[in-house]
Amino acid sequence: MLWIDTHCHLDAPEFSADVREVVGRARAAGVGMQVLPAVVPDHFATVRQLAHHHGLSYALGTHPLWLRRAGEHAVQALADALAAHAADPRLVAVGEIGLDHFVPALQSPAARAAQEVLYAEQLRLAHAGGWPVILHVRRSADTLLKHLRRLHAQGRGLAGGIAHAFNGSEQQAMAFVDMGFKLGFGGAMTFDRALQIRRLAQGLPAEALVLETDAPDIPPHWLYRTAEQRAIDAQAAHGRNEPGELPRIAATLAELRGWRLDETAARTSANALAALPRLAALMPAVTD
Repeated sequence: MLWIDTHCHLDAPEFSADVREVVGRARAAGVGMQVLPAVVPDHFATVRQLAHHHGLSYALGTHPLWLRRAGEHAVQALADALAAHAADPRLVAVGEIGLDHFVPALQSPAARAAQEVLYAEQLRLAHAGGWPVILHVRRSADTLLKHLRRLHAQGRGLAGGIAHAFNGSEQQAMAFVDMGFKLGFGGAMTFDRALQIRRLAQGLPAEALVLETDAPDIPPHWLYRTAEQRAIDAQAAHGRNEPGELPRIAATLAELRGWRLDETAARTSANALAALPRLAALMPAVTD
């Protein structure tokens, strides 16, 4: 079985000491491909180097949480990087871009407006280059969809992509699907109390679903540590999510859907290839 982790941050500091071992464990578990989205221009070179060194893939963009660090030159940095690396087969998308309507520091009118400007400009670049996008959707689905609909109304629809870590309503989910997007499901789905996410994973069209870890974040229930536990246990590796957890996360999706595990791998991998078409040319090199 071949698994594709459509969202993994191997450039995170949590992996700085053992990234080679992390990739090795993932491969041993059957995770043949990972997509490494950048979060800020400072990381563009790092994710590209990681993808090339380990036979993976990457995306370029500025995450809304990194808005201040990226500064006013973020859009130009993305434009320059896309131009420089357009022919790189391991570059598969623009991302991680989007909007965050949860983190308190980003909820002032000025901060929300700045997020929207950055998002809209990165969408513009994605459209101009024919790139799919990997979207950060955190209590922001309606506003993200507003901008996507605006592009569609202008006859300038995007090449689709993935709405990462989706946790909106079924109506919002289908709006993304209708515009050619797949929806990412990961560790949050493994919690019994995540009723909305589990309902979506169970009920959405099969062709809408892709798998992800968001490692080192969004750990599945068997890795989760409470704030109190994290305060007591200072070892960063405890509770850290890894791409090698993907098959076990996928078992939850298989159970919810009533699928065999090999069927789950086949369906979600096919969906990932549909969302990010450049992945298709990379697969033989990691599955031989």
